[in-house]
Amino acid sequence: MPSHSEPSLKAGLTALKQGDYQTAKTILEGIVSSHSDRTAVIQAEIGLVVVYTRIGEVAAAIALCETLVQNERPQVKEWAERSLEQIKKRYQNDDASTADVTGFIPWDNSSSVVEDAQTRERQDAENTNIEQTPGRSLRVPTFGENKTRGWLASASSTPRASIPKTSSLPIPLPSNSPITVNQEKVKPPTIYWRQAGRAKVWQPLPKRSLKLLYLLQAGTCVALFWVIKTLLVSVMTFINNAFVKLPFLEPLQLLYRDPTSILLGLIFVLFCLSPWLLDRLLKKFYGQRELEKDILHRHSKETARVLQRYCQQRGWRTPKLFVLPMTAPVAFCYGNLPRTARIVVSQGLLEQLTNDEIATIYASQLGQIAHWDCAVMSLLLIITIPVYQLYQLLGQWGDAKTQPIWRGIFGVLTSLVYGLWWLLTATGMWLSQLRLYWCDRVAAEVTGNPNALVRALLKMAIGIAGDVQKQEHTSWQLESLNLVIPVGYKQSLYLGSMAADTTFESLLMWDCINPYRWWFVINNTHPLVGDRALRLCKIARLWHVDPELYLESQQPLRIKPQSFLLQIAPWLGIPLGVAFGGLIWLIWQSLFGLKLLNLKWIYEDWDFIKGCILIGFSIGVLLRINSFFSNIKPATVQTDDQLPNLLTNPASIPIDSIGVRFVGKLLGRRGTSNCLAQDLVLQSHTGLVKLHHISWLGQHVNPQELIGRQITVIGWLRRGATPWIDVQTLQTQGGKIVNSPHPIWSIVLAVAAEVWGAYILLKG
Repeated sequence: MPSHSEPSLKAGLTALKQGDYQTAKTILEGIVSSHSDRTAVIQAEIGLVVVYTRIGEVAAAIALCETLVQNERPQVKEWAERSLEQIKKRYQNDDASTADVTGFIPWDNSSSVVEDAQTRERQDAENTNIEQTPGRSLRVPTFGENKTRGWLASASSTPRASIPKTSSLPIPLPSNSPITVNQEKVKPPTIYWRQAGRAKVWQPLPKRSLKLLYLLQAGTCVALFWVIKTLLVSVMTFINNAFVKLPFLEPLQLLYRDPTSILLGLIFVLFCLSPWLLDRLLKKFYGQRELEKDILHRHSKETARVLQRYCQQRGWRTPKLFVLPMTAPVAFCYGNLPRTARIVVSQGLLEQLTNDEIATIYASQLGQIAHWDCAVMSLLLIITIPVYQLYQLLGQWGDAKTQPIWRGIFGVLTSLVYGLWWLLTATGMWLSQLRLYWCDRVAAEVTGNPNALVRALLKMAIGIAGDVQKQEHTSWQLESLNLVIPVGYKQSLYLGSMAADTTFESLLMWDCINPYRWWFVINNTHPLVGDRALRLCKIARLWHVDPELYLESQQPLRIKPQSFLLQIAPWLGIPLGVAFGGLIWLIWQSLFGLKLLNLKWIYEDWDFIKGCILIGFSIGVLLRINSFFSNIKPATVQTDDQLPNLLTNPASIPIDSIGVRFVGKLLGRRGTSNCLAQDLVLQSHTGLVKLHHISWLGQHVNPQELIGRQITVIGWLRRGATPWIDVQTLQTQGGKIVNSPHPIWSIVLAVAAEVWGAYILLKG
């Protein structure tokens, strides 16, 4: 191929991968019409088939496939015949003017690539429903003078995993235009789905009490009110105390009043107006727009039927439907009554999920409306979204400042507001977890298709991970809406990015059989995906349908309790501290009764219990510190090649410190808004891993300076509800090092708690 043509072909294929179809169309059509190199023309024509199907020009795609069928090269002919059949079938059956294709991944240039004959036979026989182990890659033969390889993946913007609606289409790429991650060619991460069927006739699921769900809804409202009131009273007290100490100023009597009644009235007004207020907020800040019925009908005919049937049965008005211009697949609903409810999905969800999968997601949102948790989550959204927008605004102001002192001030303010947003969001964590189980039940019962919901949840995780990789940070839309979407973005990082490297059953095994998994999900906004999938697969078996995933054959796992007790030692020290305080009180009372010792000045004030709690917590931290931060030895350190194996061990818990040395690209938000290092992710060639970093005071190098660069991470990999790495050091290729002294800060915390507790005991 002449050298002057290669950049144009590469640019066209790159535009295709990035979803810029009009640009790809212009470039590739130019190559087809004017290029003399036959190999480049064929590659451009194959790319145009994808572009045409993606933008709705199905007739043009079919015509071009029919032309390629006449090609003398057998690989091209075979590809064209298979693609033509798939496009026609999709267009006729689903009335879809687009094929589910969004990106391509190059194959590594190995010397021999042979397609599995059995896979080819199953593909020819079953056409679109290919039953194959998830994550297994299908290798295809090459063609052309350059012996290049490629694979056109579907429905996901991530370069690590692709989600075909039915099957994938191979496309060869020029050998001089590899798509690279971490300066290495990406393996072909094609995922095949078992495409397990749905129930034809099914019985309603056994009725279960909703008392716990309703109790959590009430508890969430109480917790939200208590947090807001406590914060408000603290601010009012601080202001008046400052006025008292400052000269020529008097405290404001208004700030001494109890704000309970005013606060209750304000929250009630926000609750009543939440649907319309959220309409304005989501339109202004998120670009929300109404979802036209014909667009929804084009992507999922079944959804329209599900909405109509479910609402008619309950005498509801059909909820208003909206769409967000987000590539990450998300969905949520809001509203205080069924008649004011709205259901919102992202453009990415419509494009990356199939007809039946979209229907299950909409059905799950109807379950939230029916169970009234939608109203509580709407109240949380109307309060947390403005706080998050303030956090964003302060971050932008801080980034605009050039003086270090101003950047520092805005950094502190931004961190405080982010902490406030997190605290308000945390009040809805447990409700967010429990309500999703009920939503899954409703979705399965309404559609009779629990397998489609399993696929939808997994594809959403893959799509979210792909969005983080593409944007190279966690988008603010994704984080601010995380509480209400079906799959959390943190659990999506590892699950979505490693889906092509191992089976879903292996990745989800920890979620299903680790006996201590419930403890590690307490501070999560979402339940374990594996546990949700397991329940849905049980429903499928109940209805005599083969499940999408084989998760029920696993036996319960036995783990020695000593490790878990050491894991929770700091928190176990709290009740032990209370018990120790009670014992001290009993001894002092006995000594006083025997007239041996009078410590009335201590034991009459129960505040000494606080000192005992602090001491118990401190002892717990010190007990586990050696195991939690074990020495990282070069001889036993694990590399990122072992990441899938490390995360599929169902017996691991965070105390099992695994020393790792991973190489990859550092992702995360830049600037003032990431002062707490809350958004740091390592993108290795095997997947995404969340990083926990704590800065050392006076450190000259900030980890934000390394974002977007190749780094080496040394630290401790921990397997919990969401895996993460406690960072020890971050090092660039140029030798720049950032330290993260987790063990030192743990010791500082333990000593501070010990000293404070001892002071309370001695002071009395």
